[in-house]
Amino acid sequence: MSNQRRDNQPSAVAAEHVLLFTGLAIVLIGGGVLYAIAHLGHRLDGAGITVPANPWDVLFGMVVGDDLPWPESTPLVATASGAVVLILVVAITWAVVRRRGRRSSVGQSAQLMGTGGDLEALTAKGAGKRAEQFGMDRERPGVPIGHTVTTDQMLYGSWEDMHIDIWGPRTGKTTARAIPAILEAPGACIVTSNKRDVVDATRGPRSVHGPVWVFDPQQVATEPADWWWDPLSYVTNEVKAQQLADHFAASSRSADARTDAYFDSAGQDLLAGLLLAAACDARPITQVYTWLTQPTDVEPADILARYDYPQIADNVAAVVDAPDKQRGGVYGTAQQMANCLTSQSVLRWVTDPDGDRPHLDVGQLLDRGGTIYALSREGRGTAGPLVTALTVAIVEHAEEQAAFHRGGRLSTPLVGVLDEAANVCRWRDLPDLYSHFGSRGIVLMTILQSWSQGVQVWGREGMRKLWSSANIKVYGGGVAETEFLNELSQLIGEYDRSTTSVSSGWRQGRSVSQQTSRQRILDVADLGALPRGHAVLFASGAPATMIRPVPWMARPEEEAVKASINRYEPSGHKAKAGR
Repeated sequence: MSNQRRDNQPSAVAAEHVLLFTGLAIVLIGGGVLYAIAHLGHRLDGAGITVPANPWDVLFGMVVGDDLPWPESTPLVATASGAVVLILVVAITWAVVRRRGRRSSVGQSAQLMGTGGDLEALTAKGAGKRAEQFGMDRERPGVPIGHTVTTDQMLYGSWEDMHIDIWGPRTGKTTARAIPAILEAPGACIVTSNKRDVVDATRGPRSVHGPVWVFDPQQVATEPADWWWDPLSYVTNEVKAQQLADHFAASSRSADARTDAYFDSAGQDLLAGLLLAAACDARPITQVYTWLTQPTDVEPADILARYDYPQIADNVAAVVDAPDKQRGGVYGTAQQMANCLTSQSVLRWVTDPDGDRPHLDVGQLLDRGGTIYALSREGRGTAGPLVTALTVAIVEHAEEQAAFHRGGRLSTPLVGVLDEAANVCRWRDLPDLYSHFGSRGIVLMTILQSWSQGVQVWGREGMRKLWSSANIKVYGGGVAETEFLNELSQLIGEYDRSTTSVSSGWRQGRSVSQQTSRQRILDVADLGALPRGHAVLFASGAPATMIRPVPWMARPEEEAVKASINRYEPSGHKAKAGR
């Protein structure tokens, strides 16, 4: 059902009304100037003439009769009064113009959207009450969303709400959504991104909560590989192996790449079998790629049979024994999926041949309230499969741990900010799991640049499922996809606009007519041109609401964020060196 409101806006003002108000304004201003001339003028002249306090006595005494003479300083006072009136007129005109400039069609539409009691559950009081039920401090009610445009109320997503944001490029999503969510995380936090700005801004404040790890295989933040993580530590059974293979498959092909029903499926199954074999035999992940370059090697099948995976062993052996062309196609497909394992810089982060660096245990993240940033770039040679695998490993570990806590949810929520999710964290099962994670105390925020980005990763139905599974949906502007914007416009709703028309003539006299028309609160053009600093919130159980997200510069952590940027940003290093 669409949101329906009523708004009475006359389309025209009768000419006689304009003349009446103009005349009244002239009389009032003229009377005020005359009153000022009488009182100030005679006081300046020092003639000792008593001026009545009643404005009407002044008017009749000076204009109609001769009871009150005009002061000699009339020109001076009249000039000064005129200047004051002119200044007031200019000031009022400027204020009106400025107010009208601020009150764009979007700002006016905010009055017709969610406000007041509609949003009670999202206020500090409502979200704080939910936080107490989860054993949290109500002073930290949840993930900040923004201020309402109409009432300036601060809104929060509770510690069980899942978020999805769609903001176009350079619309402030990192400044106003990602960074504030990271700063507000009460415990462990995981962040994915393809840029270093979010790392530089938050790693300083987050280090107060616990240790900070930056997983940077493609040197997005030029982080040294002084620790490592073994993706095969995630592979504890055949299901995990298949999931890890799926991460490689999802990140290895472009959105518009053609797929082959047989070779893609067979290649992924082969890769899963080799990952499982390497994990069972405690081999490094590099062994998997080595096996892929040796299509006749039966060692992985023998390992799988030895560790009691006979069916998977048979599947791998069947590929090895297949005709050359078929075998070459399956192995070649699997090689493409695991292509990131050919990069030495990437392997430095997932292997430790010298055995001299600490290994990350994902359990440490939750136990110590730490923060991990998983970074990669999209395109050829991306480390996206490993970023996705690390993210999934942490979230699934948190899910497993939640089972040991009251109510089956973490006592301190895990916050995950999946920025640029469609590029660097292609988690294909995410739509199916999204709402479930919220009930486990795992709060995720998936940030996309457009609706079509999500469709490329999860498909049309998968993207709709992800969108519907989120309790908090925020559109931040900058998107030019009319189909998506039209659906948002329908969700925002319509209102009944009443217009009054006044007409007059010599014969029929003056007539007034009123019409009512149904209009969109925000149409596609309004949403496409949404002003920077504004966003539209779609929250479960509440009408769409116009908000102003709060950037980190307006938060209490502003100085801590600035200090972090100065310390870690490359320009900050250069500035220090210059001093």
